[in-house]
Amino acid sequence: MDPRAALSLLVLLLTYLGLALGGLPGYRMNRAGVALVGASFLLLLGTLDLEAAWEALDAPTLVFLFGVMVLNAQLSYAGFFALAAQGLLRLARSPLALLVLLTFGAGGLSALFLNDTMALLLTPLLLRLLKALDLNPVPYLLALMGAVNTGSLMTPTGNPQNILVASLSGISYLGFLAALWPVALLGLALQVLLLALLYPEVRSLKPLPPLPPVRSRVYPALLRKGLLVALGLLVAFLLGYPMAQGAMVAAGLLLFTRRLRSERFFLRVDWELLVMFSGLFVVTEGVRRLGLAEGLLPLAQSPLGLLLSATLLSLLISNVPAVLLLAHHVKGEASWLLLAGASTLAGNLTLLASVANLIVAEGAGKEGVRISFAEHLRFGLPLTLLTLAFLYLWLT
Repeated sequence: MDPRAALSLLVLLLTYLGLALGGLPGYRMNRAGVALVGASFLLLLGTLDLEAAWEALDAPTLVFLFGVMVLNAQLSYAGFFALAAQGLLRLARSPLALLVLLTFGAGGLSALFLNDTMALLLTPLLLRLLKALDLNPVPYLLALMGAVNTGSLMTPTGNPQNILVASLSGISYLGFLAALWPVALLGLALQVLLLALLYPEVRSLKPLPPLPPVRSRVYPALLRKGLLVALGLLVAFLLGYPMAQGAMVAAGLLLFTRRLRSERFFLRVDWELLVMFSGLFVVTEGVRRLGLAEGLLPLAQSPLGLLLSATLLSLLISNVPAVLLLAHHVKGEASWLLLAGASTLAGNLTLLASVANLIVAEGAGKEGVRISFAEHLRFGLPLTLLTLAFLYLWLT
């Protein structure tokens, strides 16, 4: 191996190590920074030039992700998510009803919007509610983690890796939904059963006291416009309109307003995620040019091998990089769906396996509630194994 190829290999190894750890020890970089630095070093070493790097970017994926983020920003400022969560939780009449409504409500919201956004917005609201009701917060926080991961499986807009799979594969919104909603619903039902077995107190049907009032601002005009655009976008997706194009049109309609400055929207856009995606597209092209992913080819040829490799890679280097590494070896709609499902459901396995888990855990930690790795594992391990098994049987 010549020195340039050896240095490129070292850059790639350090990049994937940084992605796995969430940064490189001793350096103040998160995953977005690691991906961008790795991409820039590959350019410096001549593994690929700037033109090849531009060609490696998948514009529809980035546009789709950006459009969904703008829509989420509009609905968040309008007060929709707080209003929806409060409405669901106010229907709860017992600890068990609260668990069920939280699971399916958070799962449904995550299917329509990005799961990390739901984790960020719902965690503080749930913690305030549980404190007021004097309930053990751990099972309900575990339910939120599992729900936003599993529920997001249903649609291309549920999480970043689904957006990537839908964009690269060309699977329609309706095709994605029709194939994966049974897996997601079964997973949500399973997590209710597991939590009820692990935490006897959540099985209680004893009436809860009236929920305390939660102050949240709702802006009716912004809410009406956001819901109208969201509904129009969903209808467009179901009718087969190109998803990236639809998301961009929706973003333009929302930004064309006299009520909210454009800067407010852009503050809520997760630029770090967009940078990480961009860097990873370039890094993955470097992997392809060096032929480093060829060893994955035999695994990706069989459904079981694809399921196992997607799950293990998602745990080792995170789900989006795993999808990008395996994407070049995936053929057929069923394989794409298997890749999306495995990379998403792997996020339930451990506390560190998904960003949504970490968002909930960090939010809980700020309120003095600690969820240990072992406590999550005894819930996440059986949930992940059972849902992956059903995913495999359902799609093969």
